[in-house]
Amino acid sequence: MASTLRKATFNLREEVLQAVHEAVERGAAPSKNALVERALKKELRELRRAARRDAWDRASKDPLFVREVAEVEEAFADADAETARQIP
Repeated sequence: MASTLRKATFNLREEVLQAVHEAVERGAAPSKNALVERALKKELRELRRAARRDAWDRASKDPLFVREVAEVEEAFADADAETARQIP
């Protein structure tokens, strides 16, 4: 499914714009739009990773969650051991 492009206007510092221009001139991306989109996607991925790390960190301090994880590990211990024996 093709994504629809939509024009957006942002104010960036002159030195950032110049660096983007130079990077595109060196072949880092086919266009300024492509480079900016790639950079934003990378940043958004990192923000999602950070949010997941924070959620796991909070969960690791939650006694109910920790207990539930231990119960699941115990319930699957035999299956995990059986599978581990099948790995060469």
